[in-house]
Amino acid sequence: MRIDEATDAATSTPAPGSHRPRHVGLIMDGNRRWARSRGLADVSLGHRAGAEHLSDFLAWLSARGIEHASVYVLSADNIRRRSPLELGVLFTLIENVIPARVLAAEQWRLHISGDLDLLPTTTREALGRAIEMTRDRPGHLTLAIGYDARADILGAVRRAVAALPADEPGALSVDLISQQLPGGPAKAIDLIIRTGGDSRTSGFFPWQSTSAELHVASCSWPDFSEHDLERALAHYDAVISAGSQGQSTHGREEPGLA
Repeated sequence: MRIDEATDAATSTPAPGSHRPRHVGLIMDGNRRWARSRGLADVSLGHRAGAEHLSDFLAWLSARGIEHASVYVLSADNIRRRSPLELGVLFTLIENVIPARVLAAEQWRLHISGDLDLLPTTTREALGRAIEMTRDRPGHLTLAIGYDARADILGAVRRAVAALPADEPGALSVDLISQQLPGGPAKAIDLIIRTGGDSRTSGFFPWQSTSAELHVASCSWPDFSEHDLERALAHYDAVISAGSQGQSTHGREEPGLA
């Protein structure tokens, strides 16, 4: 991954060219910092602002013809580490706010990647209803909830092996494993946007994002704007446009002796 760190000092955004990512990933970060920066004693208000902001992001993608998105909502590790009080807030948002925002975004079909057994029954049921109600929509939104990257890949490998003909064990391939991963039909993520200024990917869909570009926005997620999205897309366009003979299909030189 190439990292492009956006800072608040930038005042203009290059006009995007013809290269658009087909699949955009989003790591939402900075909700609690956003709440504290506004003097809010209840940091759960930052989580709520972040959850509600998802509908804006989906609308911006739709307006640009981007029909595949993956969003990091809550990892399995965070479920195990967070306090019961904070988890209660997060589960409520996942149960009530996020399904409502996805349903209101009329283009998007919902997919979930993660261990839903880690969620309360009512939260699982709310997500299940949203999945069913959006089944016929053209766009594909994958939410990582109760997500563990190793478990995600291991499950895909197991399903791929189980689907192999008994007499063809050597037929296992990267493509067959990719097909068994949860989510929409476009598995490969082209561009990852992370807010909050941190350049880590935090185990975000590693199989799907091996060739992705990473754009880091310094702002907290609730402050992420349409202008910030344009900057991320302009970064992606610049990298792809710089491609030349002998470079990868994503327009950058790969590491190694070659």
